[in-house]
Amino acid sequence: MLRPPEIGEDGSMELIDHLRELRYRVIVSMVAVLMVALVCFIFFNQLMAIAFAPIEQAIAMYKATSPGAQVEITTANLTGGFSLFMKVPIIAGFILSCPIWLYQVWAFIAPGLIATEKRAAMRFLLSAIPLFLAGVLLGYWIAPKGFAVLLQFNPPGVLNLNDANQFLTFELTLLLVFGVSFLLPVVLVTLNSFGIVTGAGLAKFRTVAIFLCFLFAAVATPSTDPISMSVLAIPMSLLYVIAEIICRRADKRRAAARETDD
Repeated sequence: MLRPPEIGEDGSMELIDHLRELRYRVIVSMVAVLMVALVCFIFFNQLMAIAFAPIEQAIAMYKATSPGAQVEITTANLTGGFSLFMKVPIIAGFILSCPIWLYQVWAFIAPGLIATEKRAAMRFLLSAIPLFLAGVLLGYWIAPKGFAVLLQFNPPGVLNLNDANQFLTFELTLLLVFGVSFLLPVVLVTLNSFGIVTGAGLAKFRTVAIFLCFLFAAVATPSTDPISMSVLAIPMSLLYVIAEIICRRADKRRAAARETDD
């Protein structure tokens, strides 16, 4: 039976055990995605409507400003429809199973943490799930406007054909970028628990970090207008500041605990 390797009381593991642990966590995550995807097949038509709603809204916005514009969504070949039938539930399964694979990520790094830090890491894991889903929902909300801006680059009178499978891949990438970007505070606090970063260090880097958040948002968002960019950049900047505050408080608690022990 596939099981994770035994972990020493001090949290130490051999290299081969780390590889076995990684394999176990990856397999569990894949099984979770597939199991949720199987359930999603039941709701294929509803999921199709949800997945293609942003591009349909974008097309409507594009045609409203460009009368006579021609845009079609197609499948490329005989297997295009089958690929679409498989891809939609798997994408939904991946997003909806995020509590399981996020836990597996935490469980992979947790053996190296002491008991107190494990409890802290678990609390931040519980915050990672709604943060990831909030990022995905934000990406889904901003997608129609971004897609409409991209459609505006089509020359007048040119038929624009969009392969459904390629569109889904592009949309998934966009949603994942938004979802993962919202995990910024969880990553920073986890690094702080390892002693890799400090609250004071994050404070010194704050100005650069906020600039990088806006730069990242400018690259990640499909739209070219500043409003769409700010929709991602401002929440990321706020999350960075929140992580900084949490890390500062954690540093003070650890410093006080060391003074008490001395």
